[in-house]
Amino acid sequence: MAYFSGFSDAIRLTFVQIMILSTIAVVIFLYGMMITFQKWGAGVTGYALEPQEGKKGSAITFLKTWWKQVTEESPHGHGKPILEILILDILFQRRILKRSPLRWFMHFTIFAGWMTLFALSGLMFAVEMTGMLGIELPVTPVAFRELLAVPNYIFGYILLIGVLIALVRRLFVSEVREASIMYDWVLIGVVFLVTISGFLADGIRTGIIWSFGLDPSLAPPAALFHSVISLIFCIACIPFSKYIHVIAIPLAILANKGGE
Repeated sequence: MAYFSGFSDAIRLTFVQIMILSTIAVVIFLYGMMITFQKWGAGVTGYALEPQEGKKGSAITFLKTWWKQVTEESPHGHGKPILEILILDILFQRRILKRSPLRWFMHFTIFAGWMTLFALSGLMFAVEMTGMLGIELPVTPVAFRELLAVPNYIFGYILLIGVLIALVRRLFVSEVREASIMYDWVLIGVVFLVTISGFLADGIRTGIIWSFGLDPSLAPPAALFHSVISLIFCIACIPFSKYIHVIAIPLAILANKGGE
């Protein structure tokens, strides 16, 4: 646990140091979400827009208003049970499926891959932190990491499939390509880079599939690169980019009681 990743023995990060970086990324994410909730509380609904001059919003007020909308009866009588909305509208994204099966498959694989890998990383973090605190668990951190190896591969490939479909659509589907701006390309490119760098870092370390015959000594810097860009773009930058929709859309669907 002393050596996590780095460029050399002289330039390296310990497990504690990478956890500090992770904490900083989470703090930036939470700060960004607070600012976003304040904007929404001031009535701002468009991406990257600012409240009108002199108009201030409250994150607490926004959350209270949102929760009231979620829990109150729908005035239009089309409201669905929260559990149904969570499973069918948010998890399985049935509204996208009705519009386009291919687009649904792309969104679902990205969502399922991304969120599952995030959850598995959280579990691994919890187990390792528990071990550092001296609390004995039925499984050691090393054994637990090996236990998660197969799920990580499976959902990593699921994510990769979704990202590749997104790239192909932007390249070869004219209406998607024409509607895309450079910012959209950067966002999907970053997700592709994060996904590929994870496979590459693990492949160099284990010597299987993604190693490409590279020297195992490159594993630490590859792991460091993957860790840093993941913390930056998959956590810290979410409230400040278009990827805020992964939070905004589920909140809106719940507030609107689902629907078709």
